[in-house]
Amino acid sequence: MRLRGLIQSLMVTLALATGLQSCAVNPATGQPNLVLMSESRELEIGHEEHQKVLASMRVVEDQRINDYVNEVGQRVAAGSHRSDLEYTFTVIDSPEINAFALPGGFVYINRGLLLYLKSEDELAAVLAHEVGHITARHAIQQQARGRLGNAAATVGGVVAAVATGSGYIGSELAQIGSIWAAAGVSGFGRENELEADSLGAEYLYNAGYNPRAMIDVLSVLKNQEDFNVRVAQRQPTYHGLFTTHPRNDVRLQQAVAQAGNLSEDQIRESDHAVFRSHIDGLLFGENTSVASDRNRYYQDLMSYTMVFPDNWQISETTTTVRATSPGGGASIGVEAQRLRENKEPRLYIRENLGITDLQQSETLSQYRLLGHTGIQTNADGAQERIAVFYLGPRVFVIRATIDDAEKSEELEDLLFASIRTFRPIQTNERSASNGLRVRYVQVTQGFDWAALAARSPVRQYPEETLRLLNGYYPIGTPQPGEWIKILQ
Repeated sequence: MRLRGLIQSLMVTLALATGLQSCAVNPATGQPNLVLMSESRELEIGHEEHQKVLASMRVVEDQRINDYVNEVGQRVAAGSHRSDLEYTFTVIDSPEINAFALPGGFVYINRGLLLYLKSEDELAAVLAHEVGHITARHAIQQQARGRLGNAAATVGGVVAAVATGSGYIGSELAQIGSIWAAAGVSGFGRENELEADSLGAEYLYNAGYNPRAMIDVLSVLKNQEDFNVRVAQRQPTYHGLFTTHPRNDVRLQQAVAQAGNLSEDQIRESDHAVFRSHIDGLLFGENTSVASDRNRYYQDLMSYTMVFPDNWQISETTTTVRATSPGGGASIGVEAQRLRENKEPRLYIRENLGITDLQQSETLSQYRLLGHTGIQTNADGAQERIAVFYLGPRVFVIRATIDDAEKSEELEDLLFASIRTFRPIQTNERSASNGLRVRYVQVTQGFDWAALAARSPVRQYPEETLRLLNGYYPIGTPQPGEWIKILQ
């Protein structure tokens, strides 16, 4: 009876904790959703997290492009289900092809994605998709699922401990809680992404943009995916449309069709010259003029990049690279090995590298890469952090060694931070051509992609890069008089 009473008490506590705001009507869909947060708290979190974004990510300094994106975004947001929110649209100075949103009205689009869009309608489509996440409170729903999962796991653990006299969490309730918690941090998921697309198409219609631009953006992103998989055998990093929809997604087409068809007099007269004027001159690739990235290393042959600590000396061979601290007290090296069998990275460290005493062992998840890391102590007493990442057909083994025991904690943080920057090279930075900018030119009679690529400053995949920039990948030729992007 005492056990039953304790269980009931715990469940009542859980119900009270989750029930106060758990039944809220989704402002965009009108359907009830599980949320554990008031709108006022949502706005507070949005502002808090926005400051963190600004502190950790660079914003494009060109105020004209920021103002332009904000103008288009505000137009879309005005026709949304939560038009009363104060929306903020920000262009992040990153070559990665991505866009994301925070609760409360904060939307971000990377410079890298802007370069591959072909019209203001497509820009509006990207922003409308992110606004859809905000109006449907997808992040808040995800947070609610995560908190509920943690609460369920806690209750399950207490019940198991009472029943068995131990601290072992083995109940079904705890296992279900872990699944909820994992789902809460893994992304918005297929259904929420489709919902954001549907809402975005509706907002495009309300703003006078062609809802089919949502499908056009999907084509732009899928072309990137096809190229990345073909040349590097890896998946892209775009979080939404890129990974959740097949190219000919019937459900997406239905969602766009439901938004309605605008008549000729309803369609907003988007001035393509205005769009071109804002994209023309944008930097292509990594902004290496920024101090925090001045020691970014590119391995074009192996298709990866990472940032080594500032002022460290870098030496490389065809398949390896090593960075050494100025005083010689620490170093970090990367080598590539052929991936010959399918096994977990943790087992690769144990079985292929022969490291059986790994301490602080943990899974690494970054840029959609599968990895693992931990620390071992060498025979001479020096600490060495080991990390492995799977990228395409290769395993990349990173060894970060600390010889200066007095600075081990400080250096360990520095080395681990460097390891966390390891990622695939993005398509538009593959050539590592610093200072290149996008320029528009008009096509003349007899245009040929191969001839244009032969004059391109991009060293790797010049024709494919130009085709991707202009929406003609893998085939197709623009008509005379059409404006296309080149790199100079």
